[in-house]
Amino acid sequence: MLSRDQLRDHLVRTRIAGDVATSRENNLDHYSSLANGDPHYALGLSFDQPWSFRDVLALMAKSAGVVADPGHRWGQDTIDPDLTIDALDAMAERIASALARPEPRILFATGHPTGLLAVHLPLAAFCAQRGARLLTPAEGWTYSGSGFGRPRRIRYLQDVAMLDDRGSFVHTHDAAPMRHMLRELGGGGSPEPMPDLVVADHGWAGAAGEAGVPTVAFADSNDPGLFVGEAEGKIDVVVPLDDNVLPRYYAPLTERLVTLVSRAL
Repeated sequence: MLSRDQLRDHLVRTRIAGDVATSRENNLDHYSSLANGDPHYALGLSFDQPWSFRDVLALMAKSAGVVADPGHRWGQDTIDPDLTIDALDAMAERIASALARPEPRILFATGHPTGLLAVHLPLAAFCAQRGARLLTPAEGWTYSGSGFGRPRRIRYLQDVAMLDDRGSFVHTHDAAPMRHMLRELGGGGSPEPMPDLVVADHGWAGAAGEAGVPTVAFADSNDPGLFVGEAEGKIDVVVPLDDNVLPRYYAPLTERLVTLVSRAL
């Protein structure tokens, strides 16, 4: 495992954190959209209080390390690599706590198959090796929505849920698949209890947190909904990071997670 200093350098060099690719104008547009009540940016969450644009920006500066100055409207924005590492360590503690339970039930899902899948797959395999039951509800469930024109379905790769579009895993912010998965687990006379933990991102994480399921998540600086969910106590931990760099760049981050979880057990 890299030292903290080495990992910080790696995060900055690969732009997982530091000067990230997500532009300032894109971040501010999403913060404004969330403050204006656009459900797309809430990622399946509802909020207990109103969040103004300046409230969201202040939270994102605190939780993700974006530039706090509202006058900075264009160009480069940032993620604080120390906040990324701190949140990774907190996520490791939460996963270890779940794995310490007898026969823990964990659900993995990602809306970023070209990026964060590289984190989810080894982390899911590690949890299974440590005795977790990895849940796979609603496999094959098909629906249409969220602006796409043809049906998509839930499909699992090594027990990680994603959306499939005619044989291709696709990027999604949608919360509907996780809502359906949890309904299948917790309703309709199903004997299956809800998960002990969900590890996810985008709407997969938001829907789980909204349902009251313990949830840890990854989120980019332009996904403020999950950070607001964390601030309101609906999501346990959100790790700020660029969620779509080259998959191999996430390896040291994943190694830290697995190593710290292992040490805590």
